[in-house]
Amino acid sequence: MKKLLSLVITFALLIALSGCSAKSKSKVETINVGTGTQFPNICFIDKDGELTGYDVELVKEIDKRLPNYKFKFKTMNFSNLLVSLRQNKVDMVAHQMEKSDERSKKFLFNETPYSVFPLKLSVLKDNNEIKDPKDLKGKKVVVSASSNAVPVIKKVSKKQNDNFDIGYAGQGSNDTANQLKTGRADATVTTPFAVDFQNKTSPIKQKSVGPVLSNSKVYFMFNKQNKPLSKDVDKALKEIKEDGTLEKLSKKWLGENYAKSSY
Repeated sequence: MKKLLSLVITFALLIALSGCSAKSKSKVETINVGTGTQFPNICFIDKDGELTGYDVELVKEIDKRLPNYKFKFKTMNFSNLLVSLRQNKVDMVAHQMEKSDERSKKFLFNETPYSVFPLKLSVLKDNNEIKDPKDLKGKKVVVSASSNAVPVIKKVSKKQNDNFDIGYAGQGSNDTANQLKTGRADATVTTPFAVDFQNKTSPIKQKSVGPVLSNSKVYFMFNKQNKPLSKDVDKALKEIKEDGTLEKLSKKWLGENYAKSSY
């Protein structure tokens, strides 16, 4: 009788432990992803008021492949993204982030880049004076103060003995285009896919000119203590690349396969 009772108790404990184990394994961790709303084709609000774009849809695809996580977007100005990451208000940043020595000291990048970020000069469509950086002499180039374009255009300026002015865009997603239209600036530095989006959505038409000034790999960013999350994202990202999904997303949102030069 005692032996039978002992077996019943043992069996009950095993069932209880099995239940706890299953419950533990099914726990889902919420990951807050910081991104923006004014980056054409990357992270923006569409005509239906929905957040979408290349980076946004890629994170959604990663979410599908990592069932132990739930990725939730938090939108904000670009200048607040790294501040929010440092303060643990978000766990991850998705906004075409390039590596730099300064950023690498404070934050963690995943290992697998998911795109390249090509930057070229852009001018009004009827501007035939500027075809190359050498044509910027005596001109003014306007860029967003917190964008990847700033160090790129400063490098060009230094190489050309600072023979053109650099200005910065004000508030509003279309201020750069307005400065070009009103003659307050002659050129800007942006991506070909941003120019394409501008031409489809605005009466102010632009064109890309000259060579690629910068073609940097871009990554997701995390806090240093988030290595397990970074590794899991890398695992999903490699699968997305290998099965062709990354190429499809790039062609859909950016017009070309900007993922192919990243590896």
